[in-house]
Amino acid sequence: MLHYYFSDKVDLICCCVRHYKSKCVTRYDQITSAAQSRDELMKGFLEKFGGTVRDDATMHRLWYDLRSQSLFEEAFRDDVAEIDKSLEVIVWRVASRFASLGGRQPLVSRGALYALFDRLFQRCRLRHLSGEHALCSDARGRWYRPHRLFSCAETWRKVA
Repeated sequence: MLHYYFSDKVDLICCCVRHYKSKCVTRYDQITSAAQSRDELMKGFLEKFGGTVRDDATMHRLWYDLRSQSLFEEAFRDDVAEIDKSLEVIVWRVASRFASLGGRQPLVSRGALYALFDRLFQRCRLRHLSGEHALCSDARGRWYRPHRLFSCAETWRKVA
């Protein structure tokens, strides 16, 4: 029945993942725009980040599967590239806001920062699926610290 609305199952899968990821990238917009301090931004970001790791396992599995399949199936590549770009944009938006709240601007590239966050997220998902829930549920967790990526130990250039 659903096949009627989509050209094939690839189209259906890509549409579902695109729809979910479009919601995913907007979940940080309110936090990013409303934050008045770095601490406030980080608190809100880490709450959302931890929530999506815990609560959206099925969709993230599908996303990582789709992304892996795009290495072999050309039909997935355009959708994967579009979704990946939107995720890169939101990571950059949060990082830029974090930097500006400290009177700084990022020195790392948008792509490099997204690659770091993506790997952190994937690692956290895997550990969470393996039963290491405490590591991901602790917003200020011991092994992953996204806020340190934003700070980058003074790799931000001070805005004059």
